[in-house]
Amino acid sequence: MTISPSDPFATPDHLRSPVRRLRGRLPTAVTLWTAPGPAGLTVSSTMVVDGDPGQLLGVLDEESDLWAAIENAGRFAVTALTSEDRQLADRFAGLMPAPGGLFAGGAGGGWHETEYGPVPADRSSWAGCRLVGARPVGWGLLVEATIETIELGDPEPPLVHYRGRYRELG
Repeated sequence: MTISPSDPFATPDHLRSPVRRLRGRLPTAVTLWTAPGPAGLTVSSTMVVDGDPGQLLGVLDEESDLWAAIENAGRFAVTALTSEDRQLADRFAGLMPAPGGLFAGGAGGGWHETEYGPVPADRSSWAGCRLVGARPVGWGLLVEATIETIELGDPEPPLVHYRGRYRELG
């Protein structure tokens, strides 16, 4: 018996919407957004805009627990995930079991509590953001925030999402 390398239940490319197919051809950084509560979600639609102050934009599911926590707290943290964070990304994307909850057992090195939400203790690059507003865009919610604090560690190979899979730059 052999296991197929592709998902037998996936919609064939020619039946997917052209917009979804285009989106799949644009590699995106994988980030983890967290908020006090705690709540968290893997997000691959994050954009940082330089300015005074810097801004952060992203698209979330309006019905997610994360959006409810951000709306309630008015702030959240965004962590850049690395090539070592595939399981963490899958857990917060709802693709991997999370016995005891998303934050149970922690990330590789546990969690560091911040006023913006928990961040993986073994990740040194993250941003603390203050919610400015949100509006519906397509099937998601475009979230706009001001970056209030940034912690930058040594650069690490980013986790990238491309054509439905995680990839590494190399």
